[in-house]
Amino acid sequence: MNKVNNFLESKLLPIAAKLGANKFLVAIRDGITLAMPLIIIGSLFMVIASFPIPGWETWLGDVGVAGYLWKGTDSSFGLIGLVASFGIAYSLTKQYEVDGIGSGLVSLAAFITVTLFLASDAGAGMPTAYMGAKGLFIAIILGLVNGYVYQWFINHNIQIKLPDTVPPAVAKSFSAIIPGAVIITFWLIVYGVLDTLVLPNLHDIAQVVLGGPLGLLGNNVFGTVLVVGLNSLFWFVGIHGGNVVNSVMQPLWIANLDENRAAYQAGEALEHIFTVSFMDNMVYLGGGGATLGLVLVLGYLARKKKTSQQTKVLAPITVVPGIFNINEPTMFGVPVVLNVMLFVPFVIAPMINVVVAYLAMSSGLVPLTRTAASWTMPPIISGFLVTGSISGSILQIVLIVLDVLLYLPFILAVEKRFKAQELGKLPLEEA
Repeated sequence: MNKVNNFLESKLLPIAAKLGANKFLVAIRDGITLAMPLIIIGSLFMVIASFPIPGWETWLGDVGVAGYLWKGTDSSFGLIGLVASFGIAYSLTKQYEVDGIGSGLVSLAAFITVTLFLASDAGAGMPTAYMGAKGLFIAIILGLVNGYVYQWFINHNIQIKLPDTVPPAVAKSFSAIIPGAVIITFWLIVYGVLDTLVLPNLHDIAQVVLGGPLGLLGNNVFGTVLVVGLNSLFWFVGIHGGNVVNSVMQPLWIANLDENRAAYQAGEALEHIFTVSFMDNMVYLGGGGATLGLVLVLGYLARKKKTSQQTKVLAPITVVPGIFNINEPTMFGVPVVLNVMLFVPFVIAPMINVVVAYLAMSSGLVPLTRTAASWTMPPIISGFLVTGSISGSILQIVLIVLDVLLYLPFILAVEKRFKAQELGKLPLEEA
């Protein structure tokens, strides 16, 4: 085991650390995270508008409230692409120690610049679909490109500089003029060329170039199992797997959830099983590695008289956070990180969750997810909210039972080592 741990620490950990600290991946993660409150707020309006009580939706329509609730959904959930275009550029620029507000505003303007306008009697307008999840791919591209170009101009002192006596807010706004003009002009030329040649707009191109390959990976059970396995591997060597893997896959899963939301709103059949809600609320129960099963086993063992003192100490500090999908105390307290004894269930448990949840939804036993719940929402409650059905909660119970059964023999082995250590039969560093 020591040899395996040494190999992981010397070979895999440096690679994982570099990926976890990559500025571009961090920017994507932070920019999309900035939009997550809007997704949850929009989902809250949708839950109210579509609460699964017979006659509820009809009654809301009769009293004239339904339209306002759906507008609340469109006005929050439907803006995530727009917000991400600001947030990604902002985060990337800040990492280069440059003020990010100007960069984010320029990127937001560039996002609108490359988006097709629709003419109407009221004037030109931007399609709401592009402001939402359908615009996420372009938001990522523009956010990264614009953020990097913006900081390059500022760090090379290619900017308008005002005297020190000028208020900082005014000085920063003027420093954004040159890089902002270059960036927006460039994207305006790109839009003009595509429009003149009657080619698809950048959003549609990105859907094919980026959405296609990601869809091959994240829109089927085999690819999703692979992604989940990679997430666990990153976590196992001490790197937040979600920050690396989800930075790449989350745009696709958010877009899928938004399409399900729009389909439900239009009274059409939902198409996508794999969404951000599916991953957060059906796969990663308790956090990365589906560690809710692990901490429930610890909690059960802690109630026994002959349990090791380490388990009794660990149980209260891991079970309660685990119920709310916070597993850092478990990862570094048990620990799971670089603990070869827990490697197998830590990798396999979320994979099993993917397969079982996929079969339940593809067979029609459980409705597909259509809303988002906060990632800290406890299971059973979250299953009902994201599917709009009690069967979603039942599915979560089944998954938790499977995870408990998988983790049980491995935690018993860890407990045996804890006891051996406390009896002095095993050195501390080997426990």
